[in-house]
Amino acid sequence: MALNLSQKQEVVAELAEVAAKAHSLVAVEYAGTTVEQMTAMRKKARESSVFLKVVKNTLASRAVVGTEFEVVKDALTGPLLYAFSLEEPGAAGRLIKEFAKTNDKLKAKVVSVEGKLLPAAHVDVLASLPTREEALAMLARVLAEPAAMFARAVKAVADKQGGGEAVAEEAPAEA
Repeated sequence: MALNLSQKQEVVAELAEVAAKAHSLVAVEYAGTTVEQMTAMRKKARESSVFLKVVKNTLASRAVVGTEFEVVKDALTGPLLYAFSLEEPGAAGRLIKEFAKTNDKLKAKVVSVEGKLLPAAHVDVLASLPTREEALAMLARVLAEPAAMFARAVKAVADKQGGGEAVAEEAPAEA
């Protein structure tokens, strides 16, 4: 079904709003994907905070103008499914990589992060980025290590000086 002008404007506005706040974009060829596969992918996308949309490339090109994804305009050819990561950069890459394992028709064509157009093969790199929770856990470990090192150093000095117990000398009482 063909869209009229106002419907096209709505699609462009919706996609522009999503692109303005997204962290990454993966555009994939999807020809030959079944309705069941697309339905499963859309369900998983909603759970992963990934915005999925099949839209004409001319509309997508207009929607990304003025966003960090403007760099992809010239690479948008053929029927594409657009996956925008809304909460964490790697979410779209993980979604596409997961579904490409069981669907050889799903092929990454465009990957974009932080205003850079990357080769399609970078979908694996994008998918390997840590989730928000994983990144926070790594940060907590990094921040905890200096305190642990300090505690071990204090214990080693105490062990060396007094056999494991801190010895305090009493100062004479002044009268």
